[in-house]
Amino acid sequence: MTVQCRGIRGATTCEANTREAILMATRELLEQLIEANGITPDAVACAIFTTTADLHAEYPAVAARALGWVDTALLCGHEMNVPHGLASCIRVLILWNTSRRSDELMHVYLHGARNLRPDRSTALAAFRSLNPTTEDPAHS
Repeated sequence: MTVQCRGIRGATTCEANTREAILMATRELLEQLIEANGITPDAVACAIFTTTADLHAEYPAVAARALGWVDTALLCGHEMNVPHGLASCIRVLILWNTSRRSDELMHVYLHGARNLRPDRSTALAAFRSLNPTTEDPAHS
């Protein structure tokens, strides 16, 4: 099996511009990406987080560090301030070394970010229906 570096995307919305809310939303997003794809920290080349300008109380990367991504290169920045863009949004691009094909990757879009990629949200719902023991926080 050939291992290649693949990009996995995810996004969620955050309830408030507080440290706790940003960390909780980011952790939920990362846990869903990890579970859906079988990601292990040692296979992650890097993760790039962005937030909309209205979220600045904490770095989303702090949540990744708390999940054990201590030797992973992490970067945070702000998303472009597009007038019709989604507010209170946290996005992540994970570069992951894997033997999976691109079409086998599960991108995760939660809460208000489901509208960004409805096709990916549908894929997550299908994954959940095949794994009924896993609770879907996107609908809680």
